[in-house]
Amino acid sequence: MDDSVSVREARANLARLLDHAEEGEPTVITRGGTPVAAIVPIEEYNALEEAADELLARKALQTLAEEGEAPRATLADVIADIFGTSKPDVG
Repeated sequence: MDDSVSVREARANLARLLDHAEEGEPTVITRGGTPVAAIVPIEEYNALEEAADELLARKALQTLAEEGEAPRATLADVIADIFGTSKPDVG
């Protein structure tokens, strides 16, 4: 299967597209020839989510620094506190 399919093809071949995702192959879904979504391996999705969270945390810290306020806790500290988990290793 190509790396891009129409919505109609995606509906007809969803199980196959999920198999491809499990094998590490992303698929772009198009509507009228325009890309509108993607089926990606869960590992890639999770990595994107983590990267977005880290970027937002950095932007928040940068904003605080620019306003002259010293941060009292990182976003990771706050999340860990909310969910009662240990702070994620960001190294």
